Amino acid sequence: MKNSPDWFMYFIGFWTIVLVLFMSVGGFFMFRKFLKVLPQKDGKSKLDWQNYWVEKSRGLWTEESKDMLHKLVSPVPGPFRDIASHSIAAKIGQIAVESGSSEVTKEHCIEGYIRATPPRDHRSLKDFLEKNNIDYSAYSHLLK
Repeated sequence: MKNSPDWFMYFIGFWTIVLVLFMSVGGFFMFRKFLKVLPQKDGKSKLDWQNYWVEKSRGLWTEESKDMLHKLVSPVPGPFRDIASHSIAAKIGQIAVESGSSEVTKEHCIEGYIRATPPRDHRSLKDFLEKNNIDYSAYSHLLK
């Protein structure tokens, strides 16, 4: 004789699996964030360098370059868009500062966007650039 119906046991089993999956995914992203905070050989973490380049290039951004950045990060899902735009802006700022430019240009934005995007996402990056009629031919050697 059973004390609880069969459907209740399946219900508990289903939610156990769902919770373990959600905790695994959350743990994965927390671990990735933890790795970004660890100091590198130079004593600064990836986040420290991102913040450095964003602050160093803050005065170089024009309204046109800010609009270009917003356009480039538009395919990123909403919850991740702020983090993506910060890391892409850091790479764009680094390129602009190191080139000695007086302002961030469209070319800096395109190159920084390509360099900041992981190679596994290059196919969707190319599709996005082509769909928006953005010429990236000068930087096609950076795409794998």
